[in-house]
Amino acid sequence: MKTQTALVLASSSPRRRELLHTLGIPFTVQTSDVDETTALGLSPREVVEELAVRKAQVVASTLTEGVVLGSDTIVVLEGQILGKPADEEDAFHMLSMLQGRAHTVYSGVALIDAASGRVEVSHSHTQVRIRTLSQTEIESYIATREPMDKAGSYAIQGIGATIVEGITGDYFTVVGLPLCLTANMLSRFGITVL
Repeated sequence: MKTQTALVLASSSPRRRELLHTLGIPFTVQTSDVDETTALGLSPREVVEELAVRKAQVVASTLTEGVVLGSDTIVVLEGQILGKPADEEDAFHMLSMLQGRAHTVYSGVALIDAASGRVEVSHSHTQVRIRTLSQTEIESYIATREPMDKAGSYAIQGIGATIVEGITGDYFTVVGLPLCLTANMLSRFGITVL
């Protein structure tokens, strides 16, 4: 039986670790603290793909073998990228903008073979609609602390599920790692799920 190529997740995100575990593929984690600023004028797709590659490159540069997976997720409302909130006031502002409206979540995925330097990058996007929220509901949600380290100030897989009216697209893109896309890309690097 052929041994699978070693997979390294270049992320400190517990959500990405949980999602990757669901695929049943053994992997290790090596965090990549990279500068996440990007050039002005990039499309959302270009932003998530560039950051996913950047995260994977930092880790791949420290290895001689294995496949490194980098990923990045952003929330986009009418062309404006909403990152993680700086503080509670910022979270309130973001949630106030998102409530009662649809926005798009983009997740980029990059794979780098450390031995050959081969790179593959792609992305997925999903439309999300947040229900209309009262000021009290927004404040109560922020008080749970869940929004404080999430792009767009909400987590669809947590209490934030109660504010999401619906989605069009891949749920896992919103969580932070599009599993179908990731599995397809991994298969091209010799790492199979099914």
